[in-house]
Amino acid sequence: MEFPDCKGHFGIFGGQFVPETLMPALEELTLAYEEARSDPSFQEELNYYLKDYVGRPTPLYFAERLTRYLGGAKIYLKREDLNHTGAHKINNTMGQILLARRMGKKRVIAETGAGQHGVATATAAAMFGLECAVYMGAEDIKRQELNVYRMRLLGAVVVPVTAGSRTLKDAMNEAIRDWVTNVENTYYLLGSVGGPHPYPVMVRNFQSVIGREVKEQVLAAEGRLPDFLVACVGGGSNAMGLFYPFLDDQVQLIGVEAAGRGLDTGKHAATLSAGRPGVLHGALSYLLQDEYGQVLEAYSIAAGLDYPGVGPEHSFLKESGRARYTTVTDREALDAFQLLSRTEGIIPALESAHAVAQAVKMAPTLEREKVIVVNLSGRGDKDVPEVAKFLRVEGSGRENVISRCSGEGFTDRV
Repeated sequence: MEFPDCKGHFGIFGGQFVPETLMPALEELTLAYEEARSDPSFQEELNYYLKDYVGRPTPLYFAERLTRYLGGAKIYLKREDLNHTGAHKINNTMGQILLARRMGKKRVIAETGAGQHGVATATAAAMFGLECAVYMGAEDIKRQELNVYRMRLLGAVVVPVTAGSRTLKDAMNEAIRDWVTNVENTYYLLGSVGGPHPYPVMVRNFQSVIGREVKEQVLAAEGRLPDFLVACVGGGSNAMGLFYPFLDDQVQLIGVEAAGRGLDTGKHAATLSAGRPGVLHGALSYLLQDEYGQVLEAYSIAAGLDYPGVGPEHSFLKESGRARYTTVTDREALDAFQLLSRTEGIIPALESAHAVAQAVKMAPTLEREKVIVVNLSGRGDKDVPEVAKFLRVEGSGRENVISRCSGEGFTDRV
């Protein structure tokens, strides 16, 4: 059976848990998407912009120095950081902005955590001359100053959200309120595989270009499919984009959640690893909640992973056993951030560094013929000030990672 079903359910997960006032808008969106999806001219237009504006296909790069340093399995990086605007977010944004134009909407709104989805939305809106507003938590605005400036430079209005934890969850609340009020002329360009149907399936399908390219590229490079696919999971769009084309293949799928300061501290964003099913932002999925069902605040050093929910298809993959979900702490992600920078000259986004950290754990335990593909979902320019501040506070202990793998200190383990 192909998931979701016609009501947007992945098993028990997904669906539409929204106010009555939003149902007409969701029905209009569902119909418009299904018509566009079956229209060859829409796909042709999307492919044109993905190739000539976004810069696809992105490379699948063999990380030879990182592989030699770690020993064991080969590590390939899917370079979504090389997309225009610097992250995978532009794939989905380009698809939805074309859909918004097709629906005759003159205004788009979005929510953003790390700012990459906001930048991608502001970019696409500028290119097509649409009014744009981006909701962003006040805490994330402080952490992602560069991306805030980029959005404003592109002509978007960045709306600070000061409610709750002042992060992505609260920004999403405010974006939904805006949509309810202005649904006649406004398109809500949701950035991840969450929210009510049809957003999870629509975003997944727009992002699945990642996995389709990986399948072709790894077959060309290795003559076979990889053994493992690894991607970070906040809401989960880059992971679903990588996983989806491989669901029927004998490939192990590993999603990496943010363990923050540790699962036992309560300061984390490990929804699938430490949460339970509940309703958030219009869909039934795993989420962080207390014994009374109140949503708990999530925490991660990576603003894009700092979300207490997750896309419903990930919940389905977890329960069915098709994918495995694990965790990486802030400290492990920071080590991986430095290690990849020093061994390969690639500064990853802190979100992506969580996936790299998981590969760092796995590779030395595997045989050399095994192949791991890590989705490098975004570039780390936006995170450099935050990382520098953190490492200054942490002191010399963090510098050990740099000395181990840089210059004369670099020693192959092979």
